[in-house]
Amino acid sequence: MGDEQKIISLFKEFKDIQKIIEDADIDVGIKKYVNEKYDKINEIYTDFIDNYLDFKEISDNLYDGIYIADGTGKTIFVNKAYLRNTEIPMGKLIGRTVKEITEEGLYKGAVTMEVLERKEPVNSLGKILGNNKEVLVSGSPIFDEEGNVKLVVINNRDISDLKELEKINAKLNKDKKRAYEEINYLRKQQISNHIVGDQTNETMELVNTISPTDVTVLITGESGTGKEVVADEIYHRSKRNNKPFIKVNCAAIPGELLEAELFGYEGGAFTDARKAGKIGLFELANEGTILLDEIGEMQLSLQSKLLRVLQTKEIRRIGGNKSIMLDIRVIASTNKDLQEEIRKGTFREDLYYRLNVVPISIKPLRERKEMIPDLTKEFLDKYNKKYGKDAIIQEEAIYLLTEYKWPGNIRELENLIERMVVINNDGIIKYNSIASILELESIEDSEYDTRTLKDIVERLERDVITRTIKKYGSVNKSAAVLGLSQPALWKKCKKLNIE
Repeated sequence: MGDEQKIISLFKEFKDIQKIIEDADIDVGIKKYVNEKYDKINEIYTDFIDNYLDFKEISDNLYDGIYIADGTGKTIFVNKAYLRNTEIPMGKLIGRTVKEITEEGLYKGAVTMEVLERKEPVNSLGKILGNNKEVLVSGSPIFDEEGNVKLVVINNRDISDLKELEKINAKLNKDKKRAYEEINYLRKQQISNHIVGDQTNETMELVNTISPTDVTVLITGESGTGKEVVADEIYHRSKRNNKPFIKVNCAAIPGELLEAELFGYEGGAFTDARKAGKIGLFELANEGTILLDEIGEMQLSLQSKLLRVLQTKEIRRIGGNKSIMLDIRVIASTNKDLQEEIRKGTFREDLYYRLNVVPISIKPLRERKEMIPDLTKEFLDKYNKKYGKDAIIQEEAIYLLTEYKWPGNIRELENLIERMVVINNDGIIKYNSIASILELESIEDSEYDTRTLKDIVERLERDVITRTIKKYGSVNKSAAVLGLSQPALWKKCKKLNIE
């Protein structure tokens, strides 16, 4: 046994003698003398412990409780954290065995004796019975030169904090899941309720071909022709459809602010900037797709910066010096003739060719009249369902819709059908109602006074027969639907010049 252990043992023996004398019927003077000697020896012992355990100052600043017992299981040291966690007074610990402490009802789940018996580390869950705290107990043996356990070092960790952290972590995970679901919901809201039928077969075939790639696309067409719907379809059918889809209306954001919105900025980059800075829309769309709508409205000074981003695939926040790499697909759209804008000097030619890798030009609705009946039906079904209606539309009204020029294109048609569904009272959308809203003359007015009834009927018959054959794919089926014999339908087709 080392000198240090001998000193500790002698102190313990003297302490036991002092306790016996204190309890015995002995002269008061002798008791006083022994107690004074004990106090003196205790001071010497404390100084010795402070020197012997040179880790004391360090251990007293640890978060975890440290408990040390000798080879017999007697407590010889505890740090401040142990006292704080257990709220057990020092006098009830030092010099006492774990068994005594446990039997007194101070502690449950101690591992000191198990470590001594097994001569190996032991982990367990303990409980401080005085304050009802749960602790994680880890005990390890320290051996002397002969292989005997001379010390047992116990680490006590208050797991009430860990449990609190678990609650916080669970809440964070719940919030994260909720945020993820909200992002998915908002992402779906970003995508228009796409109606595939509002584009030509040629356009949709091109969309199907290019969507799985990351090629840059420039969509052109008049306002309301469905440019955003095409962009949605490209995103919806792409490999990035589970990643962000950010839409930027370049015409809706003032030119001096658009750069900060697109590329973001560092804190303090300019007056009124957020202290923490702001992430840009390109960065927000990283790994996904960004739609630059109304690209023709972008200022020339910003066009050059956009060109650099498309060339280098990286951005730098305003006021920052760190490049951010991008993995992103770019779709641009405009209702302007960009080649005309290039001639006028308001759009960069090099940016045009960078964007115009795959051009998609969408015809105005007045050049796609054959689609109007099908679009009308789709919009009618959509808004009947939305508003709980069951409206139908007269064939004469559909005829009027196909004759109208539609300056607002598909958007104007959709808005009209929604309005008619909402304001309709008798369940039938009539010719004259639509003519009134479009500020056209009704069927009884001058335009139709110049046409014979025969002309109007033939036009309606031609439209109905054409759409029916297109829908059912054969004359046989169409004849049955229309209530005609096959020869009779053939005869009408020939008379009305229907191929």
